[in-house]
Amino acid sequence: MHFKQKNARLQWFISYKIIFFGTSDFSVPSLKALLADKRFEVVAVVTKPDAPIGRHQVISPPPIKVIAQENNVKVFQFEKIKTDETFEALSKLESVDAYVEVSYGKIIPQRILDLPKHGVINVHGSLLPRWRGASCVQAAIATGDKKSGVTIMQMDAEMDHGNILAQKEITITDTETGGELHDRLAELGATTLPDVLVDYLENKIISQPQNHEQATYCKLLSRDEGKIDWSKSAAEIEHLVRAYNPWPGTWTECEGKRVKIKKLKTGNWKEFKSDIGMPQTQEEKLFVMCGDGHVVEILELQPEGKRVMKSQEYIVGHKLIS
Repeated sequence: MHFKQKNARLQWFISYKIIFFGTSDFSVPSLKALLADKRFEVVAVVTKPDAPIGRHQVISPPPIKVIAQENNVKVFQFEKIKTDETFEALSKLESVDAYVEVSYGKIIPQRILDLPKHGVINVHGSLLPRWRGASCVQAAIATGDKKSGVTIMQMDAEMDHGNILAQKEITITDTETGGELHDRLAELGATTLPDVLVDYLENKIISQPQNHEQATYCKLLSRDEGKIDWSKSAAEIEHLVRAYNPWPGTWTECEGKRVKIKKLKTGNWKEFKSDIGMPQTQEEKLFVMCGDGHVVEILELQPEGKRVMKSQEYIVGHKLIS
């Protein structure tokens, strides 16, 4: 309990005790928003253990851990979340009002969900029940959705299944990448979370169950998911390249080597001489025929073991159909 001075009178206000669960970059803005808001006291952060990152596999802390340590917040990095030791460690933190989970990356068991007075609140990067799962940002762009948003909900033991407290919607632009939408949604979640969380803790929100019959799902992505299937339509391929930029990236094989496709656009070249999936050049531009008879123009690409380059640079050093 704290107090503040206003108009020469003392006014009391509650500071709610929160434990924050998060790991990835998506969770950073939400943690920062709670740390900056005097209505909350973040008593601990739970995140994944340090892990090898990047090409050289350097052991690095999750970004959430860095933020917590900068703000002198206690950090837990449990190897496993479903153990008795984890349950006992969290249960020792008394008088916790709620847990907030944002992109933690592990399924929290029910007995831990039951520990805080008011349960666990989650910030999810889609308009649930559409796109339950880990790759919700990429899925929205890859399937050509015109809108996305964030959902703040009560967590239960099933994946992205709980009752909805609030949603905020945004429009997906025609050129937006997965990375760009990820960042916009992370910030939208952070600006929405504090007031919704207070209203929930003060019983000012009536949660609404999801329509589970309308649920759609997306899976955890790997690098292999980014292989381009040129038998698909030009629009589908364009959506995929944007959606998977920067992760997991999209690629194809040319002259026996993997080539990452960084940027492309749909084209309308009708005098195409090559088969589906075979590159062809015209006026120093690089095109590929797709399964629907339309073409895409490759704008930027990265040959295996080399830097990102414009298509014109790639054409100079390779024998392609022209």
